[in-house]
Amino acid sequence: MIPPGLIISAPASGIGKTTLTLGLLAALRARGLVVQPFKSGPDYIDPAFHTAASGRVSVNLDTWAMPAGRIGQLLAAAKGADLVLAEGSMGLFDGVAATGETGTGASADLAALLGWPVVLVLDVSGQAQSAAAVARGFATMRAGVTVAGVVLNRVASPRHEALVRHGMAAAGITVFGALPRQAALSLPERHLGLVQAQENPDLVGVLEALGAFITTHIDLDALLAAARPTQAPPASTHRTPPPGQRIALAQDAAFSFIYPHLRTDWRAQGAEVLPFSPLADQAPDPTADACWLPGGYPELHAGALAAASHFRTGLQAFAQTRPVHGECGGYMAMGAALIDAQGQAHEMAGLLGLVSSFEKRKMHLGYRLATLHAPIPGLPTGSTLRGHEFHYSTIVTQPDAPLAQVTDATGTTVLETGSYRGYATGSYFHLIGPAT
Repeated sequence: MIPPGLIISAPASGIGKTTLTLGLLAALRARGLVVQPFKSGPDYIDPAFHTAASGRVSVNLDTWAMPAGRIGQLLAAAKGADLVLAEGSMGLFDGVAATGETGTGASADLAALLGWPVVLVLDVSGQAQSAAAVARGFATMRAGVTVAGVVLNRVASPRHEALVRHGMAAAGITVFGALPRQAALSLPERHLGLVQAQENPDLVGVLEALGAFITTHIDLDALLAAARPTQAPPASTHRTPPPGQRIALAQDAAFSFIYPHLRTDWRAQGAEVLPFSPLADQAPDPTADACWLPGGYPELHAGALAAASHFRTGLQAFAQTRPVHGECGGYMAMGAALIDAQGQAHEMAGLLGLVSSFEKRKMHLGYRLATLHAPIPGLPTGSTLRGHEFHYSTIVTQPDAPLAQVTDATGTTVLETGSYRGYATGSYFHLIGPAT
């Protein structure tokens, strides 16, 4: 049975959703509750923090990329939990202009689909009673989306809190708590979001401090009482096919961006995952049927990857007879060279002719629909896939055949098609799953 749930959202990014979510997960876990985290939309970094805070693997739910049955299937991760706590993405109603499988990717779509009330985080710095107008607008914006109440963030003083609470009371908005400004509890960030959970040596202490902070300033009993039953759609039985029976999967600080639901799919269909670390100069297992290089931060480790001769020669030998696929950072590592932020070129594996550069950063962000011109491991030519792109690197040279026809969520052609050569395939496209 799927437990009741809540979704943490906000009017925009950078308001404090992740801080509140992690603090709640840690605080409720300390109370002895079992909480299943989810993340709305495409994101690799926040779910790793959710997992560390809750002790349960956080799973992404995406209304643009996933049909309702797929979302229903993934909700099974919450079985045995006492509560579901989902973190939204961007602002509550922010999505793309065109509807995908179930919605536009907005957190509000997920809240409406699953019946989860919204806990709205508000940055009230620089305002007082006016914050209630923002909360009231969000509460009445869309039928079918319930705002259970708000958490006030970046409160300057007790007097400031009292003024904001007065405005909320007049507007009929429940306040679950108020968080004073606390810079010491902020998490370090870099160009794709938070510094990865696995790279933070003080993570356990940070999460404990966040849990104590939230326990002090949030009415946990009132928040728990606001959760409502999950309206789970009938679960689909469809799963993304595995790349092979035995899959060599790069996994370290440079290659960590792979969705938990894909690994679950692969294992559910009998595949075995064989992790290896390029940064530790490990080559893919020679007994594997396919090799998968996820995205991550190769640009931060370009020198180490260039020096990892055993990894490169092992990958080159593997690609002579079996498929190797790279996503985003993995794609960059499969290329001929990677130019770092200082303009220095580093030799990569050379399976493809791609030369990528991080010297002049440009954001590439959005949902993607890709139709394959050539097969990738587990998915044949002609397959249409849903996923997303999020990177700052640019292509200097890409001489190989295009891997796919790629469009964004509105149907506009995207120039980053990926490429293939022999058994090697790769693209900036992060796979979420096949399109229905």
